[in-house]
Amino acid sequence: MARRIEVKHLKIAVAGGGSWATALVKMLCENLENLGWWMRNAQAVQHIEMKKHNPNYLSAVELPIDRLTLSTDLNRIAAESDCIIFAIPAAFLTPALEELGVPLKEKVVVSAIKGIVPEGNRIIGQYFIDEQGVPRDRLAVITGPCHAEEVALEKLSYLTVACENQRIAKKIARALRSDYIQTKISTDIYGAEYAAVLKNVYAIAAGIAHSLGYGDNFQAVLLSNAIREMSRFLAAVHPIERDIKDLAYLGDLLVTAYSSFSRNRMFGNMIGKGYTVRAAQLEMNMIAEGYYAASGIQQVKEAHGLKMPIASAVYSILYGGKSPEDTIEMLSTTLD
Repeated sequence: MARRIEVKHLKIAVAGGGSWATALVKMLCENLENLGWWMRNAQAVQHIEMKKHNPNYLSAVELPIDRLTLSTDLNRIAAESDCIIFAIPAAFLTPALEELGVPLKEKVVVSAIKGIVPEGNRIIGQYFIDEQGVPRDRLAVITGPCHAEEVALEKLSYLTVACENQRIAKKIARALRSDYIQTKISTDIYGAEYAAVLKNVYAIAAGIAHSLGYGDNFQAVLLSNAIREMSRFLAAVHPIERDIKDLAYLGDLLVTAYSSFSRNRMFGNMIGKGYTVRAAQLEMNMIAEGYYAASGIQQVKEAHGLKMPIASAVYSILYGGKSPEDTIEMLSTTLD
């Protein structure tokens, strides 16, 4: 067990029942005496309370039940917390919040979601500002590079907490930090969120290319172009000074595009092998956020008049019915 770091006066809850939510719960329980945890699945809640394991995700992780307040009632969890970390797939966020009566504008809201909300095509932070009235200085974002599976194994991992209020960022970072989790803080909430969205799209491209037989040399060129494409995009949608080589941008891109744990790379692999989108989703039994993100990013880039060959290639394969073989071959002639 990692040494505990004291975090006083911080009532935190996690919303979500998947692998990333479970990993966040594991990390936070290293430091917090009590943690709220909402998930929709009542059977999963009962199983965790009885067996101390999430039956569906990271099932090898033993969860400290004595520190958890589990519930399928989001209002209860929200009412008892002053900081809520959302780890719900972006496509399901709006339906999940329909039952919420507790005002989120009075909370610190943290997004650990790496996607775009389909309703209005907004990143999570903007959605919470527009729809829930959350003040910008009470909004935070958690990004990697960090895979839930490696958190489960307590392998050294890294997180970035972005918030315009650095006092809040430091508190959240401290709550997550342990012997196997290193944290840093940032003020670039929009850049961190868009980077987390884009890296999933690029990981799908990497997976498709891998399944088609393209090797490491091509992957290196692909990702070199991807980080430059990301840099141009971020400069257009949120033009502030940032180091694109930082962990939240380049670091998260690399781990998502290369790792065998990456569900977006896995999804791309399956698409390259000839699976339909629906068939790949059913076999994975997990959400590949990059699928939804490809459509959202396409709309944003068109609105800004940006040229993004890699993102466009993924979109044309997933939504335009284009051949993966022909599309990646054509893409390869544009990379430098």
